[in-house]
Amino acid sequence: MHLHDIIGSIAAICTTIAFIPQVILVLKTRNTDSISFIMYSIFITGVALWAVFGYMTMQWTIIIANIITFILAFIIWFSKLVSIQKGREVS
Repeated sequence: MHLHDIIGSIAAICTTIAFIPQVILVLKTRNTDSISFIMYSIFITGVALWAVFGYMTMQWTIIIANIITFILAFIIWFSKLVSIQKGREVS
């Protein structure tokens, strides 16, 4: 494995794991007041596109990390959407 592969893998692990505490907090408290729906909408779109890019270039680190990050961010985004639809908060 080359140094750039190792650095990319570590970066992918760090940025993916960074979402876990937020997901746990949102699922535990059901509070998404301070989360921007627009930001998460743009973010999950970008992560999905990164996964597609990874697939198109057959870079498994990019594919896997972005699929996992997409799932984690989607949980937060969906929780925010549910809160908005229930009228508990504004977008």
